[in-house]
Amino acid sequence: MQKLGIVEDTLFVPMLGRIYASEHCPQILYDKKALELKNKLPSDLIEQNMQNQYTLLASACRSANMDRFIRSFLERRPDGVIVQLGCGLETTYHRCDNGKTHWYAVDLPHVIEYRRGLLSEPERECYLSEDAFAKDWIKKVRNDVQDSPILVTAGGLFHYFEKHKVIALLRMIGQFKNIEVVFDTVNKRGMAMMKKKYMKQIGHTDAQMFFYVNSAEELVEKIGGNIKVFTEEPYYHYIHKNGLKLSTKVNMAVSDQFKMVKMIHLKL
Repeated sequence: MQKLGIVEDTLFVPMLGRIYASEHCPQILYDKKALELKNKLPSDLIEQNMQNQYTLLASACRSANMDRFIRSFLERRPDGVIVQLGCGLETTYHRCDNGKTHWYAVDLPHVIEYRRGLLSEPERECYLSEDAFAKDWIKKVRNDVQDSPILVTAGGLFHYFEKHKVIALLRMIGQFKNIEVVFDTVNKRGMAMMKKKYMKQIGHTDAQMFFYVNSAEELVEKIGGNIKVFTEEPYYHYIHKNGLKLSTKVNMAVSDQFKMVKMIHLKL
C-alpha cells in the first residue's frame, strides 16, 4: 500500500478511537467492523499508541455524533443519500446502513486505494477517488441520484483547511440543491487547545490546522444564500459518560461549557 501524507496519515486516529470505544466504552460507540480490522492495521500503530482516554474517545465521539445525524436524516428522508467527505477508514456504512440507502465515500486517490485494501466496497457504497474541494464528486452523485435529498458529512476534515476554502466548498455544494451538511469543528479557543495538546497527544504536531467556527450563524452569513442552521450543539452533549475516567469527564465538560468543540448541521 502507498505511504500516506501528513494529513492523510491522521486517518488512523479515528480508527484507533473506534477500536478503543468498542473494547472499553461500547455505550459510546460499538463498531464491529473496526474490531474486525484491528489486526490488519500496521502493528506499530497499536503498539505505539500513546493517546489517553480523552483523545481516543474524542475520535469515537465524532463517529457517534455523525451516526446520530445520519440515522435522524434517514428517518426523516428514507429516500436520502449519504456522502462522506474525507472518508478515510470510516466504517459508518456498516453501523448505519438501513438496507436501501446509497452511500458515497470520497477521499484522495491514494487514501481510497488504502481504504480498498482494508475495506472492500459494499453493495451500495461507492468509493470516489476525488478531491473533496473540487466539483467532480458532487456532479457524479447528483447525476446518479437526481433529485434525492443528500446528507454530506465531513468528519475531522475541515480543521486542516483555510476558511475561504471551506466556505467556497459549502457554496459549491449548495448550488446542487436539496443538500444538508453536518461537520465537526472547534471555536478559536478549541483550535488553540487542539494545537497545544490534542495533536501532540495523538502524535501529529506536524499537521497544520486553520479552520474554526465561533458562531454557525456568522459562518452562514459569510457563505451567503439561503442557508439555514439546523443545529449547533456541544460535541459531548449526547455522549453517555457513565464509566469514564474522571479526567475524561472533566475534559468533556470543559469543552462543552466553552463550546470548544461542536457539531454543526446546515441546510444548504
